[in-house]
Amino acid sequence: MERTKAKEELIKLLNQALQLEHAARIQYLAHAELVDGLNAEPIIERLKEIAGDEKKHEDMFRRLIGDILGGEPIMGIAETHKAKTIQEILEVNLKDEKHAVDVYTPILKRIVELKDSLPYEYLTLEHDVRHIIMDEQEHISELKILLARRD
Repeated sequence: MERTKAKEELIKLLNQALQLEHAARIQYLAHAELVDGLNAEPIIERLKEIAGDEKKHEDMFRRLIGDILGGEPIMGIAETHKAKTIQEILEVNLKDEKHAVDVYTPILKRIVELKDSLPYEYLTLEHDVRHIIMDEQEHISELKILLARRD
């Protein structure tokens, strides 16, 4: 594939990922404000910590789009999901983390497929997107632990 077309395709895909990260950070912070009860503090802390991870992902996607690919990072936001109880909050965020992995994994595969078209960008793109997927998988594990689920 031509270098310019490869960059344009990845900019579009990474901007979709960036919108998911915008939404995730806002959602985690909003949900953290709703948690109360006897064991609320560690859950609030963890939700805010994950929100911080999502902020780092936003920054990474912005850098990949702007600095590495020469594109324009989007300012939009994906859909957020309301929840009220601790159970609902954890379930909604678990579902969204799984969705993020489902979206980012094909992006990573596409980056690998386009590596010959992007010899000066490939390793950075591959490394950063792989790292973000690994973080999201860690969030999935942590949310499952909080939910006492093993599936």
